[in-house]
Amino acid sequence: MAIYHCSTKTVNRSSGRSSVAAAAYRAGDEIKDQRTGLNHDFTRKEVVAYSEIISNLDIEIDRGELWNLAEKTENRKDARTAREWVIALPDELNPDQRKDLAKDFARSFVDRYGVIADIAIHEPSKGGSDKNHHVHIMLTTRKAEL
Repeated sequence: MAIYHCSTKTVNRSSGRSSVAAAAYRAGDEIKDQRTGLNHDFTRKEVVAYSEIISNLDIEIDRGELWNLAEKTENRKDARTAREWVIALPDELNPDQRKDLAKDFARSFVDRYGVIADIAIHEPSKGGSDKNHHVHIMLTTRKAEL
């Protein structure tokens, strides 16, 4: 039987976090933070099964550009630059069903609030539970506009 887990948190500068670093880690990507000059390289992360950016803008969005713009848009030193949801995905579903479920959940945020969602589905780690499929959904804090 599937076990439900859902948590949400914010990415705040006041706690020393960066949405650029968080997005790179979640997606197993390499992104340079234009605000700090740091290069965040998590390309060796093996548990990322799928990642995608979902929006209503009908354009292709680069992950690095998106999160660097989110950081640049906020001026305060204690700004909130992203919101993150972590949701358990049922082990009983196959990979395509888990992907569809994650995308549907993210799409509901995009449609309701007009934000951009960056999803990353993580498979269970080699040393952990073999049923810990989950998705990280990072959301912009502002409405997306061209």
